Amino acid sequence: MRMPTLREVGVEARLLLIGIPVLIWTLIPIYHMFLFAISPKQDAFSGKLWPDHPTLHNFEIVFRQQHYFLRDFWAQFGNSVVIAVSVGVLTLLIATAAAFAISRLRVPGGRAVMNLALFTYFIPAAFLAVPMYRTMGSYGLLNNHWALILAMVTIASPYAIWVLKQASDKLPVELDEAAIMDGATTLQLFRLVYLPLMMPSLVAVGTYALLLAWNEYLYAFLLLSKDTEITLPVALGNFLAADDSPWELLMTTGFIYALPPAAVYYTFKRYMVGGLTAGAVKS
Repeated sequence: MRMPTLREVGVEARLLLIGIPVLIWTLIPIYHMFLFAISPKQDAFSGKLWPDHPTLHNFEIVFRQQHYFLRDFWAQFGNSVVIAVSVGVLTLLIATAAAFAISRLRVPGGRAVMNLALFTYFIPAAFLAVPMYRTMGSYGLLNNHWALILAMVTIASPYAIWVLKQASDKLPVELDEAAIMDGATTLQLFRLVYLPLMMPSLVAVGTYALLLAWNEYLYAFLLLSKDTEITLPVALGNFLAADDSPWELLMTTGFIYALPPAAVYYTFKRYMVGGLTAGAVKS
């Protein structure tokens, strides 16, 4: 077993000196959220590092919808799931087909369309909120989940297309030529060659689009207004409208809402790392 050199030890030490404070700084808000969630209301602002009487009663209130602001918790949670999954699937379908057409089929004008789509990112998404609201109103989609789904797909697709196109460019062209020589059609080339090789990037892009929709607040606030149709982030904003906000319930609900994306990330972490680094080294 080779002993590490002094230089390697020094590099490791510097990384630890940087990484440990960053980790602690990142975990502090999460810890305080959890602290609120397990604290009785009277102890929520005690300032202690651990409550004297930790309880799971707040979780019971949320799960059983035993508060005015939580009367539609499960419906709103379900809305968030449906919208996020729909955005992830639609973004993947659009971005995968577009990247395949631009990178592998080299359709005329494909790169120009991609560059024009990316140009929309020069405009902050908040500036497009009112035009998007008016557009959805013109088509009668307000207070409909499709309004938010289409809005988020519009925002997520340009970046997703760019990422998949860059990853697709790194695939050897010889694979396509060999498949065509064997008699593969364009659809077979897409299904049997392109999709399996692009799987890490597809998972990364799908997760990106899903989490983008999961955490969206502004467009959800503008396009949806019925209590049974809104997503949970918008519902959480209602807590702040109260004179005596139940902060312990707000933090409990936020903690619960943060668990699904964390589970998604750790489930597909191996694919995401491969997807995000795809194309970093030329094949």
